[in-house]
Amino acid sequence: MNFGEIKSKIETCMSESYKTNTLKDNLFVFEQIVLKNKNISKVFFLYDELSKNKGISESVANEYITESISAYEKTIKKITPKEIKELKAWVGHITCENEYKNIDNLFSKDLLVMEDKIKSKKLISETLRQTEKESKEIINVPLKAMVNVANKTVKNFLSNLTESEQKELNKILSTPKETLVEDYNKIKDEVTKKLGNTKLTESDDETVNTIDKVLGKLQTESFNELNYYKLIKLSESL
Repeated sequence: MNFGEIKSKIETCMSESYKTNTLKDNLFVFEQIVLKNKNISKVFFLYDELSKNKGISESVANEYITESISAYEKTIKKITPKEIKELKAWVGHITCENEYKNIDNLFSKDLLVMEDKIKSKKLISETLRQTEKESKEIINVPLKAMVNVANKTVKNFLSNLTESEQKELNKILSTPKETLVEDYNKIKDEVTKKLGNTKLTESDDETVNTIDKVLGKLQTESFNELNYYKLIKLSESL
């Protein structure tokens, strides 16, 4: 089973677990056998990056693909059969379409699929050369987005949400990404200005220090659906 198949099965598993109220359990497994395994998480990262619109030139895209193949070949050797077995034991039973077939073909060393490998490389290059605005993708399955932003704090974060907060987060995850990014940047600017004005009128050193930390975090954080949700809550509290 190729990693593209495994990744597709994991995303399907997360989507389905949201419907069957087993999301917390599956996020825990995801954290333990994917996020905490630097080699598996690196391979998953390569698959994510090769499926994104980056707006880069053809020459850079081809070089990026070459470097990704090299990184994959170095990393895949470090993943043990036991670790693969754990992944299969978790999601091997799930039936779904392989969303990363072209990347599987790209990384394949099977000479019998050489023609498919060349075609897939061309398609991946085209994807990398597209700009994000050209991507009209709408998230039909909210938890696919959650998989993309999953990190070591997601499990604890979700467990602390009320039912109404979970519904609000679900609504965010169902919104087209380009709409969220535009709104995120707008709210981020508004929050930064509010905090800056508050800092100018605040005399308590501890409060000023806290504001500085929040402003610093806002400057370094990039968009994802979870950060968008947190920013909304911060804006509402100001």
